[in-house]
Amino acid sequence: QVQVVESGGGLVQPGGSLRLSCAATGSSFSIYAMGWYRQAPGKQRELVATMPSRGPSTYTDSVKGRFTISGDNAKNTVYLQMNSLKPEDTAVYYCNLEWSKPGGALKFSSWGQGTQVTVSS
Repeated sequence: QVQVVESGGGLVQPGGSLRLSCAATGSSFSIYAMGWYRQAPGKQRELVATMPSRGPSTYTDSVKGRFTISGDNAKNTVYLQMNSLKPEDTAVYYCNLEWSKPGGALKFSSWGQGTQVTVSS
């Protein structure tokens, strides 16, 4: 079973920075992509950034130029560096892993428990 654990959320003032981390652990698996989503109160969960195993990373328009997704393949870890944070970035941030079993074609999706990011003065 594959597990995903996030860390790094917290309270920050507008204009500040935070770095979120996400580690995937478990038995052998192949990663298709790792990404970050967020859900603000009363809103639907939205994609923030995604980093496929092959191909360029993508970002939602509202975070382009401020957020950067990166990863350490050897550690099955993905990071989200968030700069110039705004109050509208306040949300629970979730890490998502798309993966398959070695040699398998079926794709699975695993989620972390979420980490709260609050941007407020």
